Amino acid sequence: MPSKGKTNKRTVRLRTAAALFATTTMALSGCTTLHTTEPSAVRAHAVAAGAPARFGTVDCRRAKCIALTFDAGPSENSARLLDILKEKKVPATFFLLGKRHIEKYPELVKRMAAEGHEVASHTWDHKILTEISPKEIREELEKPNEAIEKLTGRKPTLMRPPQGRTNDTVNKISRELGLAEVLWSVTAKDYTTNDSKLIQKRVLEQASRDGIILLHDIYAGTVPAVPGIIDALKERGYVFVTVPQLLAPGKAEPGEVYRP
Repeated sequence: MPSKGKTNKRTVRLRTAAALFATTTMALSGCTTLHTTEPSAVRAHAVAAGAPARFGTVDCRRAKCIALTFDAGPSENSARLLDILKEKKVPATFFLLGKRHIEKYPELVKRMAAEGHEVASHTWDHKILTEISPKEIREELEKPNEAIEKLTGRKPTLMRPPQGRTNDTVNKISRELGLAEVLWSVTAKDYTTNDSKLIQKRVLEQASRDGIILLHDIYAGTVPAVPGIIDALKERGYVFVTVPQLLAPGKAEPGEVYRP
């Protein structure tokens, strides 16, 4: 089990990487142009292709859907977060890190899957995929997939690249591994503050239909902000869904990048 000092160093490293990204645009290596697909386009295409008129428990063509997602866990905060989500009857999508996270909290990974949340990948060690070799990219994506499948019985179909940085090479390898990339439309920048009220305020200011909210349950201020975020958005008429539910009756295609 990592010492407290090591855990703190890990948190600092993730905060630093996130802060650097916050000061830049969506940087891509080379001359890659980022092509993304909106959830509404996925749904429309599926219906045009003959998908059933009614499907599942939530129809996001009609409901005001929004997806709550958490990166870089599990952590010591995740059990409390799962308690909140269970109490509020809200499904979420977890983009998990492998090293020092999945391997440290395997029971929480199992619980996430058992309680109906979508369990996805945030790579093994949070390396910036556009800055490493194809071999390293493949390793960063394969290792968490294997670990998650071993714990839950289901291989992830979604991944979120660290800092949202992707390019043609990452797209190609993701396609080969059966992974779609999921970005976001709402960020509280919770890596910059432990002020739960500020985190809530930032989310509520940016929230919109078909939104994908990015939060990190590794930071002390984030989980306490979640009940208020859920209650306020429910009052506004939002229905919380996982990322796959947001796309239904369509499905995320491997190698594609999704963002509202």
